[in-house]
Amino acid sequence: MSTSKLLTDAACRKYTPGRERRRIRDLGSRSLYLIIEPSGFKAFEMRFRGPTGRIGKVRLGPFDMNGRETTEKPAVGAPLSLQAARTLAAEVLRQKAAGRDAIADIKAKRLHQRVELEQKNANSFATCAADYVVEHCRVRTRRWKETAGVLGLRFSDDKTELEVVPGSLCDRWRNKPVVDITELDLFNAVDEARKSGIPGRPVRNSGPSDSRAHSMHATLRSMFGWLRKRRRIAVDPSTDLHPPEATEARDRVLSDSELRWLWVALDAEPILGPVIKLLTFTGARRREASDCRWSELSDDGTTWTIPKERTKNKKAHVVPLSRAAQALLASVPRVAGSDFVFSRNGKTPPAGWSQVKDRIDEAMKKAAGKAIPHWVVHDVRRTVVTRLAELKVPVDVIELCVGHTSGSRAGIVGIYNRSELLDERRDAFERWSRHLAGIVSNKAANVVSIRRGRNAARKLRHD
Repeated sequence: MSTSKLLTDAACRKYTPGRERRRIRDLGSRSLYLIIEPSGFKAFEMRFRGPTGRIGKVRLGPFDMNGRETTEKPAVGAPLSLQAARTLAAEVLRQKAAGRDAIADIKAKRLHQRVELEQKNANSFATCAADYVVEHCRVRTRRWKETAGVLGLRFSDDKTELEVVPGSLCDRWRNKPVVDITELDLFNAVDEARKSGIPGRPVRNSGPSDSRAHSMHATLRSMFGWLRKRRRIAVDPSTDLHPPEATEARDRVLSDSELRWLWVALDAEPILGPVIKLLTFTGARRREASDCRWSELSDDGTTWTIPKERTKNKKAHVVPLSRAAQALLASVPRVAGSDFVFSRNGKTPPAGWSQVKDRIDEAMKKAAGKAIPHWVVHDVRRTVVTRLAELKVPVDVIELCVGHTSGSRAGIVGIYNRSELLDERRDAFERWSRHLAGIVSNKAANVVSIRRGRNAARKLRHD
């Protein structure tokens, strides 16, 4: 429907939409129309004959409902008042009179703007973060879900695509082009992670955390380095982003009493209890044990081979199982059709470590009659290493027991000494298993001083 009116700014605001698109020609300006869509959207449009004689039209921009006049030169695509639209229409007509194809010029400009916008959206922080996680982390790293969480991404409920976590870094910088992110932005993100937590994630402790800062720093450095290699940014803003100060190495080792209280607490946890017991028998890493598969166990159940895809050093690790560890695994109910040894649903490894750890701490406190000094699950690995040293197991055997390669097995010794010392490792785990049984039953014998054991274990404490 088309009519002609001498438009005013007030009238433009008052016009109401109809069932069909309304087109009102402005008698105060040549070739200018006010378009009113059935949805209520209003915009200015020009219609005139082009150089070929065909009637063409071009959308100048949406009607600015605020009615604010600016001193800036009106531009195609920007919100326009009536006066701004008339000024822009007059400019288009002048260009047409000079022999230029105004419609083609405007359409080319709008296409350029659209392409530029699409490129910015394609290189927004959220898009780049998702590409980095899917194309790099998911393919090359084991803990890619942790990396995604630091950036603020998680799988949707149907697990088909990544979605942005509300309040996260990806949410905050969702539409921000990565080329506009500065070193100061990255510094502030790392500093915030240290002081108050990683955006979008629950904070487990209210105080500053160097580990959170290290996690954010490492993630951002890796992501922007990947973007630079892929030529999605010309300059890497993280190049001079210095890492946080090194966190003091942990040296927490569980005492005999704590191991005894821990064992009692684990009996009440049907899923993660056996996982932590396996950690205590073998000194394996948490994810290595929790993600254990039945197919990784030998037919006779005496060895457990952790494939290189699941080890930190990317080398397959053979773990000789003590008789107690074999009995533990044999006691785990098998989920039909699942290869996971430990699983609640047969489809995924067990989760909920934080809640289980809280229950274990409470149970240990109840058994001890007092609060237990803070410890983390990884301290179990350090405890095993320390106790093996107390039992006079040679350091090179200990390193093979726990799959560690940065000590005596590194360098020229590791290159030329390919012996796996399986018999020695099996003996070491049997000795530790018997000693642990004595500790749990409160009948442990005295062994070499704890100081000697801890000194030997310090070589492995960073692992």
